[in-house]
Amino acid sequence: MSTVKITKRVVEAAEPGTRVRDGVREPRNGFVYDTVVSGFGLKVTPAGRRVYIVQYRVGGGRRALARRYVIGQHGSPWTVETARTEAKRILGEVASGGDPAAKRAANRDALTVSELCDLYLAAADKGLINGKRGRAKKASTLATDRGRIVRHIKPLLGRHKVIDLTPADCARFMRDVAAGKTAADVRREPDDGPPDEPGKPAAGGKVVYSDAIKLRGRAIVRGGRGTATRTVGLLGGILTFAVSEGVRADNPVREVERYAYRKRKVVLTPDQYRTLGLVLEEAENDGENRNAIAAVRLIALTGCRRGEAVRLQRDEVDQRNQCFRLADTKEHESIRPIGEPAFEVIRGLRRNSVSPFVFPSEDDEGAYGGLPKAWLRIRARTEGLRGLTLHGLRHAFASVANELGYTEATRAALLGHTGSRSQTGDYTHHLDAVLVAAADRVSRQIQSMMTGRGADVVQLPQSAARALSQ
Repeated sequence: MSTVKITKRVVEAAEPGTRVRDGVREPRNGFVYDTVVSGFGLKVTPAGRRVYIVQYRVGGGRRALARRYVIGQHGSPWTVETARTEAKRILGEVASGGDPAAKRAANRDALTVSELCDLYLAAADKGLINGKRGRAKKASTLATDRGRIVRHIKPLLGRHKVIDLTPADCARFMRDVAAGKTAADVRREPDDGPPDEPGKPAAGGKVVYSDAIKLRGRAIVRGGRGTATRTVGLLGGILTFAVSEGVRADNPVREVERYAYRKRKVVLTPDQYRTLGLVLEEAENDGENRNAIAAVRLIALTGCRRGEAVRLQRDEVDQRNQCFRLADTKEHESIRPIGEPAFEVIRGLRRNSVSPFVFPSEDDEGAYGGLPKAWLRIRARTEGLRGLTLHGLRHAFASVANELGYTEATRAALLGHTGSRSQTGDYTHHLDAVLVAAADRVSRQIQSMMTGRGADVVQLPQSAARALSQ
């Protein structure tokens, strides 16, 4: 045990303690106490976890009962300063005759999984729960989390005490979700999260078109292995939050062997692409919404997600550098190389002088919102596209890129995947012209299949050609 003014540098340099047992030196918890706030300290576990604590005594005299209160693990939201402030608050409660550790113990024993989920969501709403790249979770991600909590976690585990939850309970939960035990067809309430997985295959190979279901005010929940794996992952995150808050000492989900993700691969043949092109032409001639027709073409030619396409704003379209500079996507900011055929689609739209969106709503108050229903109408015109989703067009774009010989890193950069920035590293920085040429080639190939006309020969920009020769 040592005493020093606790700073970030001290926290990061602190090491676990050791002890000798039966002649063998073994690790144990190490402690550092603060010289600024008496009783405030840092515990370093043998596993390397750094946890802020407060040491105090209940009552007066040397025989007063000693208590140790766990503030939380180092990291968001607990920094040295926020933890020291919390320590002052706790010590103030002790000075007023309170016993925060005993109070927490009583609450902890009574805390249920349902109540823990509510605490987790409340913290997430305040931006205290990090998602990808250490950033606060996006509103769309939290909506999905709420859906999984309401449809799966609370019905199966809600009444369990958090402190009593075991790895066996978590494994059984995953199996029950996979088996469809939480399957339901219910009317959605305004605050409910989305159904299982929008537009993705569910149990039995069927597809839940939750976009259309959402518009009808229904939620069809079918479970399946994919949903089970993702939901137990969320449960693990919730229990990690419980550990950081001192509710329990471990995370039982870490011991659960999850179902392997089955990566979906959608491949459209040239005939299917031609069918898509003909159906879009037919729908356009029959008076289908022009925004819907253009948005489907844009998704097919770029591999963009549906939300990225319909919420695309004009100031995000950089035709000069052949890219979209997306300010807010599933992966936050994203620069996406785009082929010339996609810009042809955008230039073919009637420009709206009021709305900032490429695909504006009827009243110009926001983005066009009718694409899910329009796509169902378009797709219903032929059996050749049965089961194809808008997200499937994104996968098909990746398949075409793969067939043209592009590497996984290049495909990731074209699609704006989370890891594409780190996977490609300097590649995307120095050879961005190559990525633009790749996007253009894939886009032209898809355009040629949709129109039934031969693709033009794509000439690489000189800078890209030089880069490839190095």
